Amino acid sequence: MAVTYEINLIKLIEQFNSESKCREYLQALRWPDGVVCPRCKWQTISRIHERDQYDCDKCRYQFSVTSQTIMHDTHLPLWKWFLAVYMMVESKKSVSANQLSRTLDVAYRTAWFLCHRIRKALYTPHALMMGIVEVDEAYIGGKVRGKGRGFKDNKTIVLGVVERNGKTRMQTASNANRGTLRQFIDQCVGENAEAIFTDDNSAYGNLTTTKRRHEKVNHSEEEWVRGDVHTNTIENVWSLFKRGLIGAYHKVSKKHLDLYLDEFEFRFNNRDNPYIFRDAMKELLTADNIRYSELVA
Repeated sequence: MAVTYEINLIKLIEQFNSESKCREYLQALRWPDGVVCPRCKWQTISRIHERDQYDCDKCRYQFSVTSQTIMHDTHLPLWKWFLAVYMMVESKKSVSANQLSRTLDVAYRTAWFLCHRIRKALYTPHALMMGIVEVDEAYIGGKVRGKGRGFKDNKTIVLGVVERNGKTRMQTASNANRGTLRQFIDQCVGENAEAIFTDDNSAYGNLTTTKRRHEKVNHSEEEWVRGDVHTNTIENVWSLFKRGLIGAYHKVSKKHLDLYLDEFEFRFNNRDNPYIFRDAMKELLTADNIRYSELVA
Protein backbone atom coordinates (compact mmCIF):
# COMPACT_ATOMS: atom_id res chain seq x y z
CA MET A 1 0.00 0.00 0.00
CA ALA A 2 1.33 3.43 -0.94
CA VAL A 3 2.27 5.76 1.92
CA THR A 4 -0.03 8.77 2.34
CA TYR A 5 2.25 11.61 3.42
CA GLU A 6 1.15 14.29 5.86
CA ILE A 7 2.03 17.08 3.48
CA ASN A 8 2.32 17.68 -0.24
CA LEU A 9 3.45 20.69 -2.25
CA ILE A 10 -0.02 22.28 -2.29
CA LYS A 11 -0.42 21.92 1.48
CA LEU A 12 3.11 23.25 2.01
CA ILE A 13 2.32 26.43 0.07
CA GLU A 14 -1.03 26.88 1.81
CA GLN A 15 0.25 26.26 5.34
CA PHE A 16 3.64 28.01 5.23
CA ASN A 17 3.20 31.03 2.96
CA SER A 18 4.36 33.55 5.58
CA GLU A 19 7.17 33.92 8.11
CA SER A 20 4.73 33.98 11.02
CA LYS A 21 3.19 30.65 10.02
CA CYS A 22 6.64 29.10 9.66
CA ARG A 23 7.71 30.37 13.08
CA GLU A 24 4.53 29.07 14.71
CA TYR A 25 5.19 25.62 13.24
CA LEU A 26 8.82 25.61 14.37
CA GLN A 27 7.81 26.75 17.85
CA ALA A 28 5.31 23.90 18.16
CA LEU A 29 7.97 21.38 17.05
CA ARG A 30 10.77 22.75 19.22
CA TRP A 31 8.78 23.54 22.37
CA PRO A 32 5.60 21.42 22.41
CA ASP A 33 5.17 22.10 26.15
CA GLY A 34 5.90 25.83 25.99
CA VAL A 35 8.90 28.00 25.13
CA VAL A 36 12.10 27.14 27.02
CA CYS A 37 15.26 29.24 27.18
CA PRO A 38 17.93 27.38 25.15
CA ARG A 39 20.67 28.70 27.43
CA CYS A 40 19.42 28.09 31.00
CA LYS A 41 16.28 25.98 30.29
CA TRP A 42 14.06 28.42 32.23
CA GLN A 43 10.39 28.32 31.27
CA THR A 44 9.26 31.80 32.25
CA ILE A 45 9.70 33.70 29.02
CA SER A 46 8.61 37.14 27.81
CA ARG A 47 7.74 37.79 24.18
CA ILE A 48 9.33 40.56 22.08
CA HIS A 49 6.69 40.75 19.36
CA GLU A 50 8.24 43.43 17.17
CA ARG A 51 11.40 41.32 16.67
CA ASP A 52 9.83 37.82 16.74
CA GLN A 53 12.05 37.02 19.71
CA TYR A 54 11.82 35.90 23.34
CA ASP A 55 13.46 37.19 26.50
CA CYS A 56 14.35 34.79 29.31
CA ASP A 57 13.11 36.20 32.64
CA LYS A 58 15.96 34.46 34.49
CA CYS A 59 19.20 34.89 32.48
CA ARG A 60 17.90 37.67 30.19
CA TYR A 61 19.05 35.77 27.09
CA GLN A 62 17.18 36.99 24.02
CA PHE A 63 16.54 34.34 21.42
CA SER A 64 14.28 33.31 18.57
CA VAL A 65 12.83 29.98 17.48
CA THR A 66 15.90 29.43 15.24
CA SER A 67 18.53 30.37 17.85
CA GLN A 68 21.18 27.69 18.41
CA THR A 69 19.89 25.67 15.46
CA ILE A 70 21.30 25.11 12.00
CA MET A 71 19.10 28.04 10.84
CA HIS A 72 20.56 30.39 13.45
CA ASP A 73 22.26 32.99 11.23
CA THR A 74 20.25 32.50 8.05
CA HIS A 75 19.27 35.43 5.86
CA LEU A 76 16.84 33.31 3.86
CA PRO A 77 13.10 33.52 4.50
CA LEU A 78 11.96 30.50 6.47
CA TRP A 79 9.51 29.44 3.76
CA LYS A 80 12.51 28.88 1.46
CA TRP A 81 14.04 26.58 4.09
CA PHE A 82 10.74 24.71 4.31
CA LEU A 83 10.53 24.28 0.53
CA ALA A 84 14.16 23.16 0.30
CA VAL A 85 13.67 20.52 3.02
CA TYR A 86 10.48 19.30 1.36
CA MET A 87 12.16 18.95 -2.04
CA MET A 88 15.16 17.12 -0.60
CA VAL A 89 13.29 14.58 1.53
CA GLU A 90 10.33 13.97 -0.76
CA SER A 91 12.31 13.49 -4.00
CA LYS A 92 13.39 9.87 -4.33
CA LYS A 93 16.67 10.89 -6.00
CA SER A 94 16.92 14.22 -4.16
CA VAL A 95 17.48 17.55 -5.86
CA SER A 96 20.61 19.39 -6.95
CA ALA A 97 21.80 22.77 -5.72
CA ASN A 98 21.34 24.06 -9.29
CA GLN A 99 17.68 23.02 -9.20
CA LEU A 100 17.16 24.63 -5.79
CA SER A 101 18.88 27.78 -7.02
CA ARG A 102 16.35 28.09 -9.83
CA THR A 103 13.34 27.07 -7.73
CA LEU A 104 14.09 29.36 -4.76
CA ASP A 105 15.46 32.20 -6.92
CA VAL A 106 18.73 32.37 -4.99
CA ALA A 107 22.39 32.32 -5.99
CA TYR A 108 23.99 28.91 -6.58
CA ARG A 109 26.37 29.43 -3.63
CA THR A 110 23.38 30.10 -1.34
CA ALA A 111 21.58 26.98 -2.59
CA TRP A 112 24.72 24.84 -2.23
CA PHE A 113 25.28 26.03 1.34
CA LEU A 114 21.60 25.48 2.15
CA CYS A 115 21.71 21.89 0.85
CA HIS A 116 24.77 21.01 2.88
CA ARG A 117 23.36 22.50 6.07
CA ILE A 118 20.22 20.43 5.65
CA ARG A 119 22.26 17.29 4.90
CA LYS A 120 24.32 17.80 8.04
CA ALA A 121 21.14 18.16 10.10
CA LEU A 122 19.64 14.97 8.67
CA TYR A 123 22.36 12.75 10.14
CA THR A 124 20.80 10.66 12.89
CA PRO A 125 22.53 7.95 15.00
CA HIS A 126 21.06 4.46 14.69
CA ALA A 127 20.66 1.53 17.02
CA LEU A 128 22.56 -1.67 16.25
CA MET A 129 20.89 -3.82 13.61
CA MET A 130 19.58 -7.11 14.97
CA GLY A 131 17.77 -8.95 12.16
CA ILE A 132 19.12 -10.33 8.88
CA VAL A 133 21.77 -7.88 7.75
CA GLU A 134 23.50 -7.53 4.39
CA VAL A 135 26.93 -5.92 4.09
CA ASP A 136 28.76 -4.75 0.97
CA GLU A 137 31.16 -2.13 -0.31
CA ALA A 138 30.89 0.11 -3.36
CA TYR A 139 33.30 2.28 -5.33
CA ILE A 140 31.97 5.73 -6.15
CA GLY A 141 33.55 7.79 -8.92
CA GLY A 142 33.58 8.38 -12.64
CA LYS A 143 35.50 6.71 -15.42
CA VAL A 144 39.03 7.67 -16.44
CA ARG A 145 39.80 7.78 -20.14
CA GLY A 146 42.28 5.11 -21.15
CA LYS A 147 41.70 3.01 -18.04
CA GLY A 148 39.83 -0.27 -17.91
CA ARG A 149 36.70 -1.05 -15.96
CA GLY A 150 38.68 -2.35 -12.98
CA PHE A 151 40.58 0.91 -12.43
CA LYS A 152 39.67 2.24 -8.96
CA ASP A 153 42.38 4.74 -8.07
CA ASN A 154 40.01 7.64 -8.72
CA LYS A 155 37.13 6.15 -6.75
CA THR A 156 35.98 6.54 -3.14
CA ILE A 157 35.18 3.44 -1.12
CA VAL A 158 31.77 3.44 0.56
CA LEU A 159 30.79 0.77 3.07
CA GLY A 160 27.13 -0.11 3.43
CA VAL A 161 24.94 -2.26 5.63
CA VAL A 162 21.18 -2.77 5.46
CA GLU A 163 18.75 -4.69 7.63
CA ARG A 164 16.12 -6.64 5.70
CA ASN A 165 12.94 -4.53 5.67
CA GLY A 166 14.76 -2.02 7.84
CA LYS A 167 17.34 0.73 7.81
CA THR A 168 20.65 1.29 6.11
CA ARG A 169 23.97 2.76 7.22
CA MET A 170 26.62 4.03 4.82
CA GLN A 171 29.98 5.76 5.22
CA THR A 172 33.14 6.44 3.26
CA ALA A 173 36.34 4.56 4.09
CA SER A 174 40.01 4.91 3.23
CA ASN A 175 40.24 1.20 2.39
CA ALA A 176 38.25 -2.01 2.45
CA ASN A 177 40.63 -4.27 4.34
CA ARG A 178 39.58 -6.64 7.10
CA GLY A 179 40.20 -4.25 9.97
CA THR A 180 38.17 -1.44 8.40
CA LEU A 181 35.28 -3.77 7.49
CA ARG A 182 35.21 -5.33 10.97
CA GLN A 183 35.20 -1.92 12.66
CA PHE A 184 32.32 -0.72 10.47
CA ILE A 185 30.31 -3.91 11.06
CA ASP A 186 30.87 -3.75 14.83
CA GLN A 187 29.54 -0.16 14.82
CA CYS A 188 26.41 -1.13 12.90
CA VAL A 189 25.47 -4.74 13.66
CA GLY A 190 24.78 -6.33 17.02
CA GLU A 191 26.50 -9.55 18.07
CA ASN A 192 23.06 -11.05 18.62
CA ALA A 193 21.80 -10.23 15.13
CA GLU A 194 20.16 -13.15 13.35
CA ALA A 195 22.59 -13.31 10.42
CA ILE A 196 25.06 -11.39 8.28
CA PHE A 197 25.13 -12.03 4.53
CA THR A 198 28.04 -10.86 2.36
CA ASP A 199 29.64 -11.70 -0.96
CA ASP A 200 32.73 -13.89 -1.14
CA ASN A 201 35.23 -11.10 -0.51
CA SER A 202 37.90 -12.72 1.67
CA ALA A 203 38.38 -9.50 3.64
CA TYR A 204 35.16 -10.20 5.57
CA GLY A 205 36.67 -13.29 7.14
CA ASN A 206 34.33 -15.11 9.53
CA LEU A 207 31.74 -12.85 11.17
CA THR A 208 29.95 -15.65 13.03
CA THR A 209 29.32 -15.20 16.77
CA THR A 210 27.65 -17.48 19.30
CA LYS A 211 24.21 -16.21 18.22
CA ARG A 212 24.88 -14.75 14.76
CA ARG A 213 25.59 -16.73 11.64
CA HIS A 214 27.57 -15.47 8.66
CA GLU A 215 26.93 -16.76 5.17
CA LYS A 216 28.36 -15.75 1.81
CA VAL A 217 27.15 -15.86 -1.76
CA ASN A 218 29.89 -16.71 -4.25
CA HIS A 219 29.54 -13.99 -6.85
CA SER A 220 32.83 -15.09 -8.41
CA GLU A 221 31.13 -18.40 -9.27
CA GLU A 222 27.95 -16.72 -10.57
CA GLU A 223 26.01 -17.56 -7.41
CA TRP A 224 23.58 -14.75 -6.56
CA VAL A 225 20.90 -16.35 -4.36
CA ARG A 226 20.94 -19.45 -2.14
CA GLY A 227 17.66 -19.77 -0.26
CA ASP A 228 17.35 -16.57 1.77
CA VAL A 229 21.08 -15.89 1.46
CA HIS A 230 21.77 -12.99 -0.92
CA THR A 231 22.96 -9.39 -0.99
CA ASN A 232 20.27 -8.12 -3.35
CA THR A 233 18.89 -5.64 -0.78
CA ILE A 234 22.18 -3.79 -0.33
CA GLU A 235 22.75 -3.95 -4.10
CA ASN A 236 19.40 -2.21 -4.55
CA VAL A 237 20.51 0.45 -2.06
CA TRP A 238 23.68 1.07 -4.10
CA SER A 239 21.66 1.23 -7.29
CA LEU A 240 19.27 3.82 -5.87
CA PHE A 241 22.11 5.94 -4.46
CA LYS A 242 24.09 5.85 -7.71
CA ARG A 243 21.02 6.80 -9.74
CA GLY A 244 20.69 9.84 -7.51
CA LEU A 245 24.32 10.76 -8.13
CA ILE A 246 23.94 10.42 -11.87
CA GLY A 247 20.46 11.88 -12.21
CA ALA A 248 20.54 14.75 -9.70
CA TYR A 249 24.09 15.69 -8.78
CA HIS A 250 26.16 14.47 -11.78
CA LYS A 251 29.37 15.09 -9.82
CA VAL A 252 30.07 14.81 -6.09
CA SER A 253 33.38 15.62 -4.40
CA LYS A 254 34.99 13.03 -2.15
CA LYS A 255 35.23 15.67 0.59
CA HIS A 256 31.45 16.05 0.89
CA LEU A 257 30.37 12.51 -0.01
CA ASP A 258 29.51 11.60 3.60
CA LEU A 259 26.98 14.46 3.70
CA TYR A 260 25.25 13.08 0.60
CA LEU A 261 25.23 9.66 2.25
CA ASP A 262 23.60 11.16 5.37
CA GLU A 263 20.85 12.68 3.23
CA PHE A 264 20.27 9.41 1.36
CA GLU A 265 20.21 7.43 4.61
CA PHE A 266 17.55 9.69 6.12
CA ARG A 267 15.36 9.47 3.03
CA PHE A 268 15.76 5.70 2.68
CA ASN A 269 15.22 5.00 6.37
CA ASN A 270 12.04 7.10 6.36
CA ARG A 271 10.69 5.76 3.07
CA ASP A 272 7.51 4.52 4.78
CA ASN A 273 7.24 7.39 7.24
CA PRO A 274 4.20 9.59 6.45
CA TYR A 275 5.66 12.32 8.68
CA ILE A 276 9.06 12.52 6.98
CA PHE A 277 8.82 16.30 6.46
CA ARG A 278 7.91 16.96 10.10
CA ASP A 279 10.69 14.70 11.34
CA ALA A 280 13.22 16.35 9.02
CA MET A 281 12.26 19.77 10.39
CA LYS A 282 12.75 18.43 13.93
CA GLU A 283 16.30 17.42 13.00
CA LEU A 284 17.00 20.96 11.80
CA LEU A 285 15.96 22.29 15.20
CA THR A 286 18.39 20.07 17.12
CA ALA A 287 21.43 20.12 14.81
CA ASP A 288 24.41 22.35 15.51
CA ASN A 289 25.10 25.16 13.09
CA ILE A 290 27.84 24.92 10.47
CA ARG A 291 29.63 27.83 8.81
CA TYR A 292 30.32 28.19 5.11
CA SER A 293 34.05 28.50 5.87
CA GLU A 294 34.00 25.05 7.52
CA LEU A 295 32.50 23.45 4.42
CA VAL A 296 34.98 24.97 1.97
CA ALA A 297 38.06 24.74 4.23
